[in-house]
Amino acid sequence: MSFCTVCGNEIDTGSARCPFCKAVRTPEYPVAAEQVRIVNLERGMPLVRDALQRLALELETASMTGCRALVLIHGYGSSGRGGAIKEAVRCKLQLWLEQKAISQVLPGEEGGRRSGAARQIAKRYPDLADFVQKFNPGITVVIM
Repeated sequence: MSFCTVCGNEIDTGSARCPFCKAVRTPEYPVAAEQVRIVNLERGMPLVRDALQRLALELETASMTGCRALVLIHGYGSSGRGGAIKEAVRCKLQLWLEQKAISQVLPGEEGGRRSGAARQIAKRYPDLADFVQKFNPGITVVIM
């Protein structure tokens, strides 16, 4: 018997998928993959279209390398109400969520110690605890 790397449940060594969370079973001794990746989409003050292209590239890279979560830093706009990159990123993430390309999105405004979704993510991915347990409208956490 071995253990699922996603949910931690015991699975049969011959199984290709975990019967509990349906994750594809990884090899016994995989190359260490980054579990959490931080992506600064506002670095260099890009245009919205450039930030979205970088987001798509980062999502594809994370998917191919086995990264389980992305922390997207998109800023919150100079007015404090939400910038163009933030709004465009959130729209694109909603589309990918509906298409099941990603499994969960936690906007920084919904983070905090009292948030059930934030507590669940922090428990599953301890490296994300600092990001999800605080209110921060300039970030969005994406679970692959």
